[in-house]
Parts: sequence; C-alpha cells; structure tokens
Amino acid sequence: FCSLKHFRRIATRFDKLARNFLATVLLGSARLWLQAYESTP
Repeated sequence: FCSLKHFRRIATRFDKLARNFLATVLLGSARLWLQAYESTP
C-alpha cells in the first residue's frame, strides 16, 4: 500500500463510497504491476 500513496486520489481518499475507493486501489495496483513487467524482456 505504501507504493500506492504517490497517487493523490488514494492518499487523500476523495471517494465517498468504499467500492469506489477499492476500485481506485485495484486500478493503481494494476498500473504498478504493469509498469514493473513492462521493461522486462
């Protein structure tokens, strides 16, 4: 979760509903995962 804190939306939690917050966390996690495997051959 610490690596997701640089996403402003997650750090400040603008979302009012828990499901929207969870969706944002999942999208951020997927983005970080894809960035990690993007540069590998």
